[in-house]
Amino acid sequence: QVHLVESEGGSVQAGESLRLSCVVSGVPISSIYHMAWFRQAPGKEREGVASIAGVGGDGRSTYADSVKDRFTISQDSSRNTLYLQMNTLKPEDTAVYYCAARTSIGRWYGWRSRESYHTWGQGTQVTVSS
Repeated sequence: QVHLVESEGGSVQAGESLRLSCVVSGVPISSIYHMAWFRQAPGKEREGVASIAGVGGDGRSTYADSVKDRFTISQDSSRNTLYLQMNTLKPEDTAVYYCAARTSIGRWYGWRSRESYHTWGQGTQVTVSS
């Protein structure tokens, strides 16, 4: 069974950086079809932030327009860990961040859709002050 555990988030000032980690247990990260980071701000829907293709893919990463050129998604197979490097943070980046894994073949709703993923982490709070 796959488990995802995010690192502790944090509170930073606008313009600062933060790196989130998501440790995968139960399977090698290299066997996962697709991984992603989502976030949910108070009163808003959970939205896709970034994704990275795994098995059967080409390792391509994709980003929401709101974070492109500021955030970087990556994974380290030796540590079985997914990362999200967040630079030049803005107050509007404040949210609970979740990692997600697509662990089997099934209907694909697109990387931004929650229905495309089978396993979720518990979420971690990121707060950016102006």
